[in-house]
Amino acid sequence: VTGGGSGIGRACAIALAEYGADVAVFDRDANAAASVAGEIEALGRRARALVVDVTSEDQVEGAIASCADGLGGIDILVSNAGIQIVKPIHEFPYEEWRKILAIHLDGAFLTTRAALRHMYRQGRGGACIYMGSVHSHEGSPLKSAYVAAKHALLGLNKVLAKEGAAHNVRSHVVCPGFVRTPLVEKQIPDTMTARGLTREQMSVQARVMGIADIFEALTARDRPYKKGKTLSESLRILGDFAKNGHVDPDLFDVFVRQKVYLKYA
Repeated sequence: VTGGGSGIGRACAIALAEYGADVAVFDRDANAAASVAGEIEALGRRARALVVDVTSEDQVEGAIASCADGLGGIDILVSNAGIQIVKPIHEFPYEEWRKILAIHLDGAFLTTRAALRHMYRQGRGGACIYMGSVHSHEGSPLKSAYVAAKHALLGLNKVLAKEGAAHNVRSHVVCPGFVRTPLVEKQIPDTMTARGLTREQMSVQARVMGIADIFEALTARDRPYKKGKTLSESLRILGDFAKNGHVDPDLFDVFVRQKVYLKYA
């Protein structure tokens, strides 16, 4: 799980451990990664905490190989690492544009490529789950680089859905609306200032563990998903998740109110 030291990444790592997975937590914050790894070990699962810059090819390759050796292979990738910079296009520094694209998109590519080499060689299939956003489908002022990166993840996902099919490797993009995470909390003041909004107008209600439940459901090998399908604001699919016990039914209303976008392939 990249960006696993906080927010949705932390919630996904813990949710996967609760469902029986051994988990490697990648984060640039060593203390945060170690803390989450400790929570996973307290659940009786094995954990690895690694300081990884997902934009570094060498670091990603080395970390993935280390996890495969230490945990017995790679079955699931959760590509979640990300940042946000809020500025209008005409004031957006090129170096900041490249930084966002590198973390969100290059990081997804590098971790996917490294994980696939192990998944294909193992011959037991797998799942690559990408953290998208409502901005994978929509645009918002001040978020040009973030929106571009999140749209690009859909393309990577579609290609992997076709290439991975022969190896029983599935790919999915989960695209929630605003979720209360450190990343969102950090951007709220800048967005309030730029758009003249109050704190109340920037209210964020969705819970990280609710999103983590979606990630866990998508990693299970027995889920009857069809390759290549695209769903946005799908009450039918979300309702099926709740009805079949794949997601806590109490979260259904939260998903609907927050207009959670779910894309899978």
